[in-house]
Amino acid sequence: MAPELQKYYEDRFSMMATDGWVDLMADIDPMIAALNNISAVDGEKQLQFKKGELSILTWLKTLREASSRAYEDLQIETNI
Repeated sequence: MAPELQKYYEDRFSMMATDGWVDLMADIDPMIAALNNISAVDGEKQLQFKKGELSILTWLKTLREASSRAYEDLQIETNI
C-alpha cells in the first residue's frame, strides 16, 4: 500500500477513536430518526432535500465500517 494511502487511513481511524467522533455518532442517531419520517414532508422538493440529508448522515454513520472494509481489502491486495 502506498505510504500516502496508509497515512490517510491511519489518520481517519485516529479521528474515529476520539471522544468527539463518539459524540457525533450518538448525535446522528436521533437526527436520522427524525429525518426518516416522511409524514411531515410538504412536497417533492422537501422530500428530495430530506433524502439528501439522510444520505449524508447515513454515510457518516457507516464511514467507520466502510473504511475498515476498504483498508482490509487494500491490505489483502498489497500482500498478494
